[in-house]
This record gives sequence, C-alpha cells and structure tokens, in this order.
Amino acid sequence: MKTIVVVGGGITGLSTAYYLQKTIKSQKRAAKIVLVEANDTLGGKIRTAHEGEFIMETGADSIVARKTNVAPFLEDLGLQEDVVYNATGVSFIHTDGELKAIPKDAVFGIPLSLESLAKTDLVSAKGKVEALKDFYTPNETFTKQHSIGEFLEYFLGKELVEKQISPVLSGVYSGRLQDLTIASTLPYLLDYKNEYGSIIQGLSENKQRFQGTGGKKFLSFKQGVSSLIDRMEERLTDVELYKGVQAEQIEKQQDRYIVSLSNQIKLEADFIVLSTLHPVAQLLLHDESLDEDFEQLTNSSLISVYLGFDIPDSELPKDGTGFIVAEGSDLVCNACTWTSRKWEHTSEQNRLLVRLFYKSTCRDYDQLLHMTQEQLIQVARKDIEDSLGLTGTPISSDITKWHETMPNYHLKHPHIVKSLEAKLAESYPNIILAGCSYYGVGIPDCILNGEQTAQRIAERL
Repeated sequence: MKTIVVVGGGITGLSTAYYLQKTIKSQKRAAKIVLVEANDTLGGKIRTAHEGEFIMETGADSIVARKTNVAPFLEDLGLQEDVVYNATGVSFIHTDGELKAIPKDAVFGIPLSLESLAKTDLVSAKGKVEALKDFYTPNETFTKQHSIGEFLEYFLGKELVEKQISPVLSGVYSGRLQDLTIASTLPYLLDYKNEYGSIIQGLSENKQRFQGTGGKKFLSFKQGVSSLIDRMEERLTDVELYKGVQAEQIEKQQDRYIVSLSNQIKLEADFIVLSTLHPVAQLLLHDESLDEDFEQLTNSSLISVYLGFDIPDSELPKDGTGFIVAEGSDLVCNACTWTSRKWEHTSEQNRLLVRLFYKSTCRDYDQLLHMTQEQLIQVARKDIEDSLGLTGTPISSDITKWHETMPNYHLKHPHIVKSLEAKLAESYPNIILAGCSYYGVGIPDCILNGEQTAQRIAERL
C-alpha cells in the first residue's frame, strides 16, 4: 500500500488530503493518507476567535465568491446553508487628513468607466487627463511577466495609480506594485488592454464579471471562516491526523522517504506534499542545491488588531465599510475594516467592531512587533480617534501577529517556482510543493492547488 504524507494542515494541505481521500474512495484504490500539522489546531492562517457577542477572524476573513471552484466545493461539504455575504458599502482612502470615498464603479481602485474617472475626489483634473492616454496608447511591450505597477502607470498615469489604485492593490497583494507581476495579480488587465485597446474600456465591457453578484463579492460563514476548516476535518475520516506534531526531517531512502516527527515517530512515505511556508520546506529538505531558489522567495508580515466597543455600529460614517491608508497619512495603520458593518454576523447586538491592519510596510512596524498587547491597543485607539473621531474604551480586543507569513509574489517569483519544481522532480521525485508560498494566496486558489496536487498524486498511484 502506498503512503502519502501531507506536511502542513492549512487550507492547501487539508484540501489535498480531502481530494485524495475522495479520489481513492471513488477509484477503490489502496493508499494511506497521513496529515501532519505542527500547531494544535488545523487551518493555518484561517482562525476564528469568539469573544462575547463578537466573532473575529484573526487571519483570513473571507472567501472570494466569484471563483468558480468555490460553490461546488461548499456544496460538497454541505456548507451552503451556513454561508453569509459581505454587506456592500463605500470604501474610503485616508489621505490629506480625511476619508475620501473610492468610487463604487471601480475594481481595485481602477475606474470601470469614464464617468467613474471623472467623478473621483482622489485625483486632480491633471491626473484625470493623464489617465485618458489609456484610450489612445497601444500596448507594444508589456507581457504578463512585467510589473503591474509599471504597466498601470504607463497607461493610466502616475497620480491615479499612486492616489487611488496603489493603496487598494498593494493592500490586497501585500507588496509594492513595482515588485509584483501582472500574472500574479490581475492578468486579465493585460488581456483587456490588448483586446479592447484600453484597460478602462475592457473593464467596462466586462463589468458584469465584477458586479454581477450585486456587490456580494465575498463570503464567510455564520460562525466564522473556521467553519470551513472544522467541516473539512470532520470529513477526513480515512486520514491519519497528527496535530501538535512537527515534521523535523525528510530523508531519501531508495525510492521512498522517511519523515521524522517530533513525537519520535518515523513515517515511511511514497509521496510527500510540503504544504508549508517555504522556509519550513527548505529546512525539511536541507539541500544546498535548493537553497538559492528558496532564499529568493520572500514573505511579509502583518499585525491584526480587533477592537470591540459598547457603542452602536450606526456611529460610523453612513454606508461605509472601512478605509485604506494612503502614503503620507499621519495614521500608523495600513487599513481598517469596519467589521460589524461589513459582516453583520460578527456582532450579534450591532455594537461596533473594527479591525486594524499593521503591515511590515508601515513605518513603525519594527516597533509595533515588540510592543505589548496593551501598547498595541493604545496605538489602535489613537488611529480610530484620528480617523473616525471615536474615543470610547474597547470592551473586547484581539491581537494576532503574523510575522513573515504572508508570501510576496515579486517579479522573479514564477521563475523561482519553476526552477524548484524542476530540481525536485530530478532529485526528489514524488515530493511536491504546494500552498500559498508558490501558487496563489487566496483561499479559493489554495483549495484549487490542493485539488490539483491530489490529482497529480492519484495519477501516479
């Protein structure tokens, strides 16, 4: 009987084990699946905290609804009745000491129409005129491996990108736009530019793709995103689970592998899936020929701060769901989600719950990283007072530090991943890299990567 060991119990590892179990059952094959997770709980960066009436997502807070693999996956798990969607509303950018609305008719801050460009308060008249060159400047050089920042600035102008697009897009992809490829962010923008001659026109022609859900772009569950992890764990009836156990070493032994665990158990494996962050995979493989590639992959960091207040949610600006902070703002945070407004299920009595994000790109991150929880709460309270004018004392809080756990897809990223794949295929056949360090950071991307990984292994069994 073949043995498959999945190292890492985040969403990718769980999806790999789930789809493997499903395939092995349906095809009536004989194989053993083992999943090893160093933490006491599964889920990786998906972790829901419950405190009083508040539901707080300490990691990922939602799932992109329009991804085609999401609905069938949730149906398969029987979770459709638990799904909740985000409330629609206005998002703001904090700039020049105030909150300015991001046009509703925009995708990641990119206008969906000429009217959207004309009406924005974030860009000057000169900047709007500069953006019009998108309509008459053809693409003669850009490919999907070029920088998304350089691409957008070339056709839409520096001011629109810096003041309206970059705060949004950099926040989503955790990096400078100049360092991120078109392929790893918004590859369809290049397709639109080439097909329609204009990014804005292409978005306008495909508006239904982005607005067809009636604003319900993200989904969660009544008891939080961890409901997905709990249901998957329930369904892994034929998978041997090790929680709170660390994989410490991988040794090649003829055409098989030995995985040494921290509980002194040694697992013999025919296939290994490394669905961990890349530094863990590098440590487990411990091979100088792979180090050069691994060390070029990068991660960024994030501190998540929740504050719950005994004041009504209605004290927030009307119809708002949160704000992003532009460069040059006097706020310390990078962004703030008005969670109780955006996700009604997170506050049973409609009291105010906000979430602030402090990323490694913010000017004070090194100091913040070493602050106590009480000190971080004071920083967050000051940001709330300066941005929203609210001075109440929090009745609930949650602080989570995700240090060097957020992968960055810089310009060299696709080439590094291909190089690692080739070297592993040659030196370590049947050891497969998986997860957000390589193949996509969103939950749907991780689920798809798990499904594809399981399919690859099933074909080799």
